[in-house]
Amino acid sequence: MMRYLQRLGKSLMLPVACLPVAAILQGFGYWIDPTGWGANNVIAAFLLKGGGCLIDQMPILFAIGVAVGMSDDNDGTAGLAGLVSWIITTTLLSTGVVAMLTKAAVEDVNPAFGKTQTQFIGILCGLIAAACYNKFKNTKLPDAFSFFSGKRCVAIVTAGASLVSSLVLFFVWPIVYTALITFGEFIMNLGAVGAGIYGFFNRLLIPFGLHHALNSVFWFDVAGINDIAKFWGNAEGGVMGVTGMYQAGFFPVMMFGLPAAALAMYHTAKESKKKVVAGLLFSAAIASFLNGVTEPLEFSFMFLAPALYLVHALLTGVSCAVVALLPTRAGFNFSAGLIDWILSFKAPFAQKPWMLLLIGLAFGVIYYLIFRVVIVKFNMKTPGREDDMDETKVTLANDDFTAIAKIVLQGVGGKGNVTSIDNCITRLRLEIKDYTQVDEKVIKSAGVAGVIRPSKTSVQVIIGTKVQFVADEFKKLCK
Repeated sequence: MMRYLQRLGKSLMLPVACLPVAAILQGFGYWIDPTGWGANNVIAAFLLKGGGCLIDQMPILFAIGVAVGMSDDNDGTAGLAGLVSWIITTTLLSTGVVAMLTKAAVEDVNPAFGKTQTQFIGILCGLIAAACYNKFKNTKLPDAFSFFSGKRCVAIVTAGASLVSSLVLFFVWPIVYTALITFGEFIMNLGAVGAGIYGFFNRLLIPFGLHHALNSVFWFDVAGINDIAKFWGNAEGGVMGVTGMYQAGFFPVMMFGLPAAALAMYHTAKESKKKVVAGLLFSAAIASFLNGVTEPLEFSFMFLAPALYLVHALLTGVSCAVVALLPTRAGFNFSAGLIDWILSFKAPFAQKPWMLLLIGLAFGVIYYLIFRVVIVKFNMKTPGREDDMDETKVTLANDDFTAIAKIVLQGVGGKGNVTSIDNCITRLRLEIKDYTQVDEKVIKSAGVAGVIRPSKTSVQVIIGTKVQFVADEFKKLCK
């Protein structure tokens, strides 16, 4: 399971890499026009729309990126299938279609169906598409239907699988969504402890895209809290020292904690990969600090090191609880970044927002130390620390990739013994049927650097940075 999650994490790197710059553009646009969101300034509108379009469509990027990344050969056909799955799923589970299918009025449809375009649904669609691609990409149909053989049938099969998954979600999604609403209404009576529990689950639910359900309880008017509108004076009922308690605790995490975590991940990355991960981590850290867009950074490690993400969720809960106990309040219209922190000084229920800087600096130190210690002690596979990162300098005996692939194939018992072919940056990763047919001496005679056998059904051949060429030839031989 951990290996599967790490592979999923790597698959998310491509779409995640699109997001930090988009978030920064959106942040600058919001800074220029924080009240009109572009309505009062054409430059702000240009930046907000240019950056926001990618942030808003993050689930679609995930659907395509995961489908390609989780497919056996990273083929674009899987990406198309991911998009097909996304369109079918989100259409069938949309409020209008659900109203039509159930013959109910639109306003009577469960609000859960208005929250289906989430990261979780995008990842799910990508996984469905990849599974269908891996299973059916070589399907041979009768002559009458031969046009749809092979990769052309993948989208069709994915559509059928998505119909089934949508039917399951039709019944499951409202239950999960309603349970979160009920849970939120329960913890809102627990004061600062409740704020901490909320902060913890707010982060914990991000991988599933269900944090919006919980947010609606505390930030909006689902249960009468309406923390955002009251904080900015747009709704009645605000109380000095109380209003804003479900927002203020996120500032230390987003402005200082996560950027410090990014620094820790950079410092613990392999030396040969620091330059590679620096761009992703630091641009994501800027997005988090500037305008509180944390997903680019969080998705960079949540699947690669899920235990570390749990630590992050716990620290967020602690921050929210601590800030709720202290006489400091700040709020946001967008998210808990520098821009909204500055604007908070003008809000009617702001209370010593400057204190959040001191708290944030403390949490920055805490995040850095905890992340660095946990990453090193438990060898967390954060960006730049994957198992293959220290093998980039491997040199093959020759560049006859076909010959190398043939020898490796012979060494693992022939194509009949191979059930799955994949590769990372430096390793050819194979799943096999019978481990007794594997001859490591034969494999090493191809000039590879080494052979690793993590389990009875898994063989990893260390080839180096030219692994893609060997993998391509290996796949051809196995067809």
